[in-house]
Amino acid sequence: MAVTPSALAVPPADPRSALHSVLDDTARTRLDRAAAETAAEPAAIRRLFPAVRRRCGHTRLDGHWTVDEAARAVLLTALPLRGPALADEVTRLHRHGDPAEQRAVLRSLPLLDVGDLALPIVRETLRGNDTTLIEAALGPYAADRLPDAEYRQAVLKCVFCEIPLNRVAGLDTRADRELARMLADFMHERIVAGRDVPPDLWPLVRSFPAVIGDELASAQQQLEEEA
Repeated sequence: MAVTPSALAVPPADPRSALHSVLDDTARTRLDRAAAETAAEPAAIRRLFPAVRRRCGHTRLDGHWTVDEAARAVLLTALPLRGPALADEVTRLHRHGDPAEQRAVLRSLPLLDVGDLALPIVRETLRGNDTTLIEAALGPYAADRLPDAEYRQAVLKCVFCEIPLNRVAGLDTRADRELARMLADFMHERIVAGRDVPPDLWPLVRSFPAVIGDELASAQQQLEEEA
């Protein structure tokens, strides 16, 4: 499939190393202490997690993280919990967090040993309208674990919300004929209404030529002639 995920969709394996060059000595020491405290007493994260943004900053770190997201991921990965206990703590942090804290939880899910138990917070996010949270929810964790029908609907929601498809993890392996058909129907509706078709839909739909009707084929030909 021709859509290539951007770095936004793929989390670095070690958020601590990504932070090394941007945090000063004081911030680095505070983060190390917070991680150690979390490892010794898991409930401490409920107090430490909200304070990260104030102590570490929130500038863009790389294609995946902001500084506060990566620092919060360090705390999450320091939790000495697994399975249901870890999922319960992660869910609590998400439920009581502000959008920045929720983004950090969602972006950290691929690094956590929670199995399918964090899918409820992914689903809850996908029912909302905050595009930054929807994008964060559709990382590798959702790509690996959402059922096919839910994954297709999530991709279609991204299209409606104008989230570029290269920010959605898993499209290179999970795109199928049914998703292409759904997107082709959307494109057809846009063409009939005289509206532009998002250009990043074409590579996916072209990968499944059988779903392209006459009207889409004509639009595709026109685009190629104009190129």
